[in-house]
Amino acid sequence: MTVAVRSFAKINLGLEIGPRRPDGFHGLRTVYQTIALHDRLRVEVARGIGIEIRSNDPRVPCDESNTCWRMAERAMKALKARGRVVIHIEKSLPVQGGLGGASSNAVATLLALERGLAKQLPSAERLRLAAEVGSDLPLFLVGGTVLGVGRGEQVYPLEDLPSLDCVIVTPEVGISTPQAFAEWDRRQEAGGRMQETGKLTAAAASDKLVGSSHAVCAWLSGSSTGVPAQRGGDRAEALLLDLVHAGIENDFESVVFPLHPELRRVKRALAGAGAGYASLSGSGSTVYGLFRSRELAQKAALRLGAEGMPAVATKTLTRREYWKRLRD
Repeated sequence: MTVAVRSFAKINLGLEIGPRRPDGFHGLRTVYQTIALHDRLRVEVARGIGIEIRSNDPRVPCDESNTCWRMAERAMKALKARGRVVIHIEKSLPVQGGLGGASSNAVATLLALERGLAKQLPSAERLRLAAEVGSDLPLFLVGGTVLGVGRGEQVYPLEDLPSLDCVIVTPEVGISTPQAFAEWDRRQEAGGRMQETGKLTAAAASDKLVGSSHAVCAWLSGSSTGVPAQRGGDRAEALLLDLVHAGIENDFESVVFPLHPELRRVKRALAGAGAGYASLSGSGSTVYGLFRSRELAQKAALRLGAEGMPAVATKTLTRREYWKRLRD
């Protein structure tokens, strides 16, 4: 049986990097937000053994390094199932774009296998498998607006933000997340030497992580402006203002923008086209802008496209919309 599923993308509403942990990972704090852009996967369990991956994009690895492969291997064992797993990935999302495409593909593979085999893992087991495969995977088992901490794999559903129109711009720049972290560490170490101690840097990073999550959670509860959060367009506009006023940023911008100045230009172009809030997503190279209306977003996408920036208008997905579209 072949099961077809959508594999949705995410953006990051702020991303703050903490000190390197003893396990080599960094402490992170971010708010993930799923969006409507997606890949399509077809997953089949046939007679035989092994895993085969096919894709319309030659940049997608078709061996054990692919997150779908690693997920399929674990999922078949957890589901106590046998067979040859064939995964066809129809890519629309960029590779190494900061939209979580590979992670989303892996979670879509798990969900497709469950459906095709008519078996379902407990939620805790799903999350465990996802966290084993990669830090960004668990968010796609929640959807909507999600707080991510730890190395990003500890996820907590937040009250959904209102559905927002956005523009996604992904220049032809491939950014390696490990390399971005390495550059961050280099800069932090240089700053630490200037301060003659690394403790000041670590303490400042920890305080910043806490401050960011408080700012977002304050907006969600309506306390950032002192006015209860409203539904609909007014609430969306208030969010854009509060994101700016709270100073919520993506720490990777301080690393990625100096190396790739064209991404900084994209962010400025989004702001110039009317985005109420613009940011790098993940470690890039995707830069997104949030807009007050669909009309503004579409006009901005056309304007940036005419300036040679690959832009597409889309919208954020609430948790309910995310799961409805997955099931459809």
